[in-house]
Amino acid sequence: MNRSSGILLPISSLPSKYGIGTFGKAAYEFADFLQEAGQKYWQLLPLGPTSYGDSPYQSFSTFAGNPYFVDLELLIEDGLLAQEEVEACDWGTDPRNVDYGKIYESRFDILAKAKKRGWKRDYEDVMAFCDENRDWIDNYALYMACKRHFGMRAWSEWEDEDIRLHRPKAVAAYKEKLRDDVELFIYIQFLFFGQWKALKTYINDLGVEIIGDLPIYVSMDSADVWAEPQFFALDEDNIPHEVAGVPPDYFSEDGQLWGNPLYDWDAMAEDGYSWWVRRIAGASKLYDVIRIDHFRGFDSYWAVPYGAKTAKVGEWRKGPGMKLVGLLKKTFPNLEFIAEDLGERSPSVMQLLQDSGFPGMKILEFAFDSEEPSDYQPHKYPRHCICYTGTHDNSPVMLWKQEVKKKDAAYAAEYLGIGNEEYHWGFIRGGLRSVAMLFVAQMQDYLGYGEGHRMNVPGTSEGNWRWRMLEGEAGSKIAKRLYKMTKMYGRLSE
Repeated sequence: MNRSSGILLPISSLPSKYGIGTFGKAAYEFADFLQEAGQKYWQLLPLGPTSYGDSPYQSFSTFAGNPYFVDLELLIEDGLLAQEEVEACDWGTDPRNVDYGKIYESRFDILAKAKKRGWKRDYEDVMAFCDENRDWIDNYALYMACKRHFGMRAWSEWEDEDIRLHRPKAVAAYKEKLRDDVELFIYIQFLFFGQWKALKTYINDLGVEIIGDLPIYVSMDSADVWAEPQFFALDEDNIPHEVAGVPPDYFSEDGQLWGNPLYDWDAMAEDGYSWWVRRIAGASKLYDVIRIDHFRGFDSYWAVPYGAKTAKVGEWRKGPGMKLVGLLKKTFPNLEFIAEDLGERSPSVMQLLQDSGFPGMKILEFAFDSEEPSDYQPHKYPRHCICYTGTHDNSPVMLWKQEVKKKDAAYAAEYLGIGNEEYHWGFIRGGLRSVAMLFVAQMQDYLGYGEGHRMNVPGTSEGNWRWRMLEGEAGSKIAKRLYKMTKMYGRLSE
């Protein structure tokens, strides 16, 4: 990875007329904006179908794509939908924030109309798509069809024990019984990956690459756990013994109780970590660079007793370390990785990061929120790291300025040499001129937005993942200013 820079903007945050960002016109325009601004990377949040709480880190599948991102205008152009059908739906009225309730009520009905018109027409292409994705598409489509059949409840609550435990005879029976819905979810994935392939080709042809985010864990309520429970730490009824989280930290005094099932690392090792190889192979079709969220979990992970109310109660367990990381590097020699190494970093975690060769992350906001010297201060950076103003879990810079102590905000201004320029641009300048090989900032920071523009507050379950950019906000004025600074600090692509 050469010296460069990029912007973090989730697909969901793009502007559109239909409630949420998609792979349509605004995505192509943002790619043009990145090129005009001299940016090499577009960083995304996970692209999987979201479950309860709308978090992209809690997905129904680690392999499938989010039906919300399928662009409806492109389906109209393709003859699969009529303009009046799309406009008749209620997508919400706030262009700044996603109304997930409204989208959920309308999205699948409208996609079902597209499937009804396109299934026979596209049948050969759909079957070819299924053949290419046979290791996950059948299980995912049946899982989603069964969820609808059982009132969208988690698979662990389905009344029929045989399908709940994924027994072969039940799988065959429900696949026939729910054929229409199975075909619907297959067709939605066909549309998703077709649109994404076209968009990604356009992005890459501009000289821009995609950084994708891969959560280390998968959701309990997912096709992944339902279809392959042997790779997870579950009892004979497929109920977890313990679940994932992190102990009390910077973000939360109670820790973060994620609730994801833990891996059965012994079972995965015996199988040659084939599940992880398949998972990375799937992600490599979507992204040029993969950021592994909670990388430290490969070294050691926090195990919380199932049923605990907070993550305070738990203990560290040893992860697979370089046995897995080394295998992934060997299997995917041309794929670049970023290690999200934030939080508590023990000597063994730091050793694993060094042994992996992956760049870690540095957060500028963390450099100034304490009187103690910090490794997040740019003068201490190694070149082999990624500098962020903040991630999706942090406040935009202008909100951070309001939240911290005045002396910390003043110290940041002094350290970064913020004089007459706007405060957020001072942070951006500080990241761009650092020695870090890659600098990334949230789009909110380039827009100078603060309160009301945060993407996520860790440890909370409501009001997150909603923020959207408005049409025209990523304009030439910002692009030209960013291009000039990117060039000044030697981050333009060769």
